[in-house]
Amino acid sequence: MSSYPVFFAVERPAKYDRAQLALRIVLLAILSIVGVSMGAIFGLLYLGLPVVAAIGLSRKGPQRFLAEEAPRIERGLRWVMSGYAYLMLLSDRLPEEGSTVRFAIEPGAWSSGGRAPSTSSALLRLIYSLPSAFVLGLLGFVSWIVWLVSALMILITEDYPAGLYAFQCGVLRWQARLFAYHASLVEAHPPYAFDAGGFMRSGDEPLAH
Repeated sequence: MSSYPVFFAVERPAKYDRAQLALRIVLLAILSIVGVSMGAIFGLLYLGLPVVAAIGLSRKGPQRFLAEEAPRIERGLRWVMSGYAYLMLLSDRLPEEGSTVRFAIEPGAWSSGGRAPSTSSALLRLIYSLPSAFVLGLLGFVSWIVWLVSALMILITEDYPAGLYAFQCGVLRWQARLFAYHASLVEAHPPYAFDAGGFMRSGDEPLAH
């Protein structure tokens, strides 16, 4: 298990609601009609987070950025990942309905004696992360096939296999780590791994994933 300072897990429903599946399909159809896809949202965040981090770092410097802006960005990413988890059939609750999705970043994810984040380092992450983003793109293609299979099984049995669930959770965990890296909230490049990692904040209970 890799030790990475970003934790992402989702509490799996005991049984999936067919009405929630129908709502997801309607939401995805509406987003498609207005020209917004989940891939487009990913692309916007992939390109936008380094720019937001670069602006924040240039205005406030690394210490104030990590103290003031990082918590706000983390909350926003938690909401985004909750939305992804709902649409990707990991959670049966909309983002505001409960805390079935856990996204957290380890305090002190930047080493005190190492390099501090800077405007240039924030923008360079657009280049450094290209291999990881490429692999994630391939995984995303497979993930949509898994989504179709899972949706069909939910329609028939109100559930789908744990192996497919673990794959979908792993893809979103990869994405969560990449977002945190692009936002300059962590120092290390995200690992090429699906596992949950060793980090959880004190008091957190493990979730099924």
